[in-house]
Amino acid sequence: MEKLQYDIIVIGGGHAGCEAAAAAARLGSKTLLLTMDMTKLANMSCNPAVGGVAKGQIVREIDALGGEMGRITDLTAIQFRMLNRSKGAAMWSPRAQCDKTRFSEEWRHTLENIHNLYIWQDAAVDLVYEEITPDDAHADQTLRVCGVRTRMGVEFACRRVILTAGTFLDGVMHCGAAHAEGGRAGDSASHGITASLEKVGFVSGRMKTGTPARLDARTINFDILEPQPGDEHPAKFSFSSETEPVRDQMPCYLVYTSKEVHDTLRTGFSLSPLFNGTIRGIGPRYCPSIEDKLRTFADKDQHQLFLEPEGRSTNEYYLNGFSSSLPWEVQWEALHKIKGLENLHIYRPGYAIEYDYFPPTQLHHSLETRLVSGLYFAGQINGTTGYEEAAAQGLMAAINAHLSLRDEEPLVLKRDEAYIGVLIDDLVTKGVDEPYRMFTSRAEYRILLRQDNADARLTPIGYRIGLIPQSRYDEFLSKNTKVEALVEFARKESVRMEQVNDYLVKQGSDPLTQGRKLHDILMRNNVTIETIREVLPRLERFITQHAMNREEIEESEIQIKYRGYIEREKFIAEKLHRLENIRIPENFDYTAMQALTIEARQKLTRHRPTTIGQASRIPGVSPADVNVLLIKFGR
Repeated sequence: MEKLQYDIIVIGGGHAGCEAAAAAARLGSKTLLLTMDMTKLANMSCNPAVGGVAKGQIVREIDALGGEMGRITDLTAIQFRMLNRSKGAAMWSPRAQCDKTRFSEEWRHTLENIHNLYIWQDAAVDLVYEEITPDDAHADQTLRVCGVRTRMGVEFACRRVILTAGTFLDGVMHCGAAHAEGGRAGDSASHGITASLEKVGFVSGRMKTGTPARLDARTINFDILEPQPGDEHPAKFSFSSETEPVRDQMPCYLVYTSKEVHDTLRTGFSLSPLFNGTIRGIGPRYCPSIEDKLRTFADKDQHQLFLEPEGRSTNEYYLNGFSSSLPWEVQWEALHKIKGLENLHIYRPGYAIEYDYFPPTQLHHSLETRLVSGLYFAGQINGTTGYEEAAAQGLMAAINAHLSLRDEEPLVLKRDEAYIGVLIDDLVTKGVDEPYRMFTSRAEYRILLRQDNADARLTPIGYRIGLIPQSRYDEFLSKNTKVEALVEFARKESVRMEQVNDYLVKQGSDPLTQGRKLHDILMRNNVTIETIREVLPRLERFITQHAMNREEIEESEIQIKYRGYIEREKFIAEKLHRLENIRIPENFDYTAMQALTIEARQKLTRHRPTTIGQASRIPGVSPADVNVLLIKFGR
């Protein structure tokens, strides 16, 4: 049936699937989003927050490219904080608490009103393939995906499939000795897709993640807890003027475990599916369960936890840092021994979940699979963890699926262009041995990849491919013009000693001994444009005349203060681009190169890098091996 034919089918309505479906349809592809429950689109299955260290940078990049996560976060935020303000600008990371019900509702409203996007509530159980003829452009692949079968017996035809199955593939939930099939609490698992992929040669594995108990606010003594408010002057995620910073922020609260709490938790260790061998999936090292923390940090008598509201119209709270799969009775008893939670009622105990994933070394950098043409993987199916990492992959998979339909080159972001580029390059070239989470330390060019300049890096790309509308691009150009003008003004503006010396002393900075350019004064640690403008009328007039907002002023200041570091990192990045530009033939026989180490031959044969730059980042490929490849292909 013609009505059941689509350009792109997206399987899964989580954060990766929603970004993928929205982008594919907005780019012009007839798109079907296949989800098991339309009431849980982009559901916040774990904590009710978006962003955080490095993750916040990813969300700003998604927004800069034309994705939706940042905009919807702004619309549904109940608290905003810029983390790491005490550190350098490269470490600043935005994070927002969201009203999780409104977040999902806003996503549904967005998706239902995108032209070219259709939604079908059902579960995918099988993929349909067709053989590729020898003269096809994808001659290295023998199969092409051409359809999807559902649990209700419907078969949809398509030209591309983006698989974003999250934790649902053969998912099993564990709470003590009890276990049940499911993709998350209240939702059934997805069966059939793993078998369909393994049948054509894909390799799968098992991973594990977990979530804490949900608490009833009516039974928490907030009066004795330490509040953690949002920023006094909150920023926002989206670069667009369509959204505003959050108002009437709700506080989070700090709570602490104790030796008594730990002793109670340890009574359940023998029944922990994590410790007794029931759970075989690999868990996230950087987001451990509370029982993992007690085992790893056995000498600590206290751990900090965060009580986070799940919305404005609910009493449900999330206890960040207390993820657990211990028996519910042990969780119950331990929670009641936490100060402030003595009379606690819980809505649901914590649990762990095991699910299938597919090692991402089976992908190209476009996120298209190496084995099957037209099939893309995005999100936790690739071994990642986190809403933000999933959404970024969904967006990139959709962009590249659409571009491939038009026979255009895929969009592959470089490591010095975006955290998204670091994320995908790490997955494809290094693979994963635990659930992958983004950190600033993973990015070697993090001074270039700041949250404040994500639009400067990526909005021209989003505009070129068609995700950024003209009005939004005009806003971007206007901001850039203002920032450049203020930086130039600071470079030329002379400041006399008597104008600023009192101010400098108050800021804890040495007074001037002679007049200096404003640019040089702003290089000092304790000097900011927002505070010095009060004593420099010409600067105040410039900012007022150009109608500059807080974000534009801050971006100008960062460019001034970090110019030397930025230029140095750009120089290093440009130098290393040489390796990224030296290509390796796709079917090159590494086994014949005896000058390579045995490990390098094995790793290069398995990963099939397309450039020497990619080869250099594969674990087991030494600098000496890279030199051998340079002699072969680069000189």
